[in-house]
Amino acid sequence: MDLGPELRASRCCLGFSEPDHGSDLAGVETRAHRDRDELVVSGTKAWVSGADRAATILVLCRTDPDAPRYEGLTCVLVPVRAPGVEVRPQRQMTGADCLFEVVLDGARAPLSGVVGGLGGGWRAAMRALAFARGGRAAHAHLDAERELWALVDTARRLGRDRDPLVRQRLAWAYGRVRTMRVLGERLLAQLAIKPEPGPEASLLTLFETEYRRRFGEIAVDLLGADGLVCPGRWQDVFLSSPAATIAAGTSEIQRTIVAERMLGLPEEPAAAPARHVEEVAGGTARG
Repeated sequence: MDLGPELRASRCCLGFSEPDHGSDLAGVETRAHRDRDELVVSGTKAWVSGADRAATILVLCRTDPDAPRYEGLTCVLVPVRAPGVEVRPQRQMTGADCLFEVVLDGARAPLSGVVGGLGGGWRAAMRALAFARGGRAAHAHLDAERELWALVDTARRLGRDRDPLVRQRLAWAYGRVRTMRVLGERLLAQLAIKPEPGPEASLLTLFETEYRRRFGEIAVDLLGADGLVCPGRWQDVFLSSPAATIAAGTSEIQRTIVAERMLGLPEEPAAAPARHVEEVAGGTARG
């Protein structure tokens, strides 16, 4: 079975996290064994973004159960609509079905869909996450700026645009959005020189996701009592923003990357698994 050019060029989602292993990707329990020129994959992936629109899912699975945690993993592209693949929506606090659970029960994927070679899944997964962070972070300021001006209009409509505290908070948000734009442009300039994102993508991801969490709080506070009882746009922003600090690596992981790969601080002894992540995601992968 060959993926074919139509699948290789189509939308792909990332199937890394699992219900019992969120950020601990090296602990994944999804298994795959070789059957001639195919891999047979079984397991469950959680919090998968875009699984409803994707043609393939890049699955991080364990192909060698006897190998060390980081060495027995493989990344393989599995057709989402293949037999043995079920996509289930996971309803969020906002009521939206933007994330999905993907259950693989004997799903078959061709060996030609293996990314990074058998046993090379850790490196492939970390590079995929680096690109996911960099791609999102580079243009995050565009959405943030639109939301900010919409909130300014809301403050005017509610007559709170003369409130000193509201003005101070909106000015704070404006400064963060402008900084985000500069960081995004810097990241794009770096990507034009080198082929893949470095630790700078984590810096911008951390800045953007922590800003979004605080912006959600500002928006709901501006609404006053209505923010507690009336569902709407700003309640959605408030409820969805904490998830941004977890997706594509928690804020703690991003801080580790910035501290060790950008500031040159010593590695934290208690964070050995995280250090292995950063050696790859920070652009200094070692075997």
